[in-house]
Amino acid sequence: MDYTQIGWFVTGLLGLYFGAEWMVVGSSRLAISLGIKPIVIGLTVVAFGTSSPELAVSLLAVFEESDGIAIGNIIGSNIANIGLILGVSALVSPLKVELSILRRELPIMIGASLLFIVLLLDGQISFLDGGLLFAGLLAYLAYHIRGAIKSASENKASAEGKGGGEINRARNALLTVVGMALLIGGANLMVDAGIVIARTLGISEVVIGIALVAVGTSLPELATSIISTLRSESDISVGNIIGSNIFNIMCVIGLVAMVMPLSVNANELYVELAIMMLFSFALIPFMKTGFVLNRIEGAILLAGYCIFIIWLFI
Repeated sequence: MDYTQIGWFVTGLLGLYFGAEWMVVGSSRLAISLGIKPIVIGLTVVAFGTSSPELAVSLLAVFEESDGIAIGNIIGSNIANIGLILGVSALVSPLKVELSILRRELPIMIGASLLFIVLLLDGQISFLDGGLLFAGLLAYLAYHIRGAIKSASENKASAEGKGGGEINRARNALLTVVGMALLIGGANLMVDAGIVIARTLGISEVVIGIALVAVGTSLPELATSIISTLRSESDISVGNIIGSNIFNIMCVIGLVAMVMPLSVNANELYVELAIMMLFSFALIPFMKTGFVLNRIEGAILLAGYCIFIIWLFI
């Protein structure tokens, strides 16, 4: 056993913890100082940051002509985000859900997922398909930025009253960026070291890919959501997952397809795509129960994810 790799794995774990802690603290304080709802930060800034590993992995895969990995990584990550991460977070503490999530963000996530499936039906995601997805992301961001500016102007007086000065804002913005960098770096260290350790133990490449790539690129979302939940920032936790799934499809697939069109046999992914949609639609009735994702519902999501992973191995 190479103890150096174990050391890198532990270092990555520490990076995940402190990165998530600093990003959640910095982003939530920054949102308050600007008069912006934390959920908006979760849906945009935090979601983009935690989706960066998926973007890096998918870009690398497409340059190595592994289009299936590029697309499979996104499908697997979106399933893990809901089944594993929301499931675990709800088990830690029930997650409060804002009405805007049910009325706007969740339908957008489901709509983006359905558009992704439709675009895959001809066996490829072309440059134009990627452009369509990325244009949708720009419209989504423009909507939230406009709402954030409006919200900030309306709450300017109260935000100033809470001590949200320019120095504090700069410090919190820096804390958010440093936390995001630690989060991404820690995730990469854990995945790289984990792969070496797994190979040393004789675990197959297929198992490594299924167990580490999709889950590994979702580690930032997992760390951020758990830390957010523990700090009673469930709006950031839920917003992070919904926003990350939107970014994974519209930003990651969109940008990757614009760099190099993706080709894949959609028939080989129909079960995974169906499961991705099943998890997405399951959130609607779960979140409607008192606008809380409770521990029982979290357990159901986590159990469903575990069954999915077992099915993949079989």
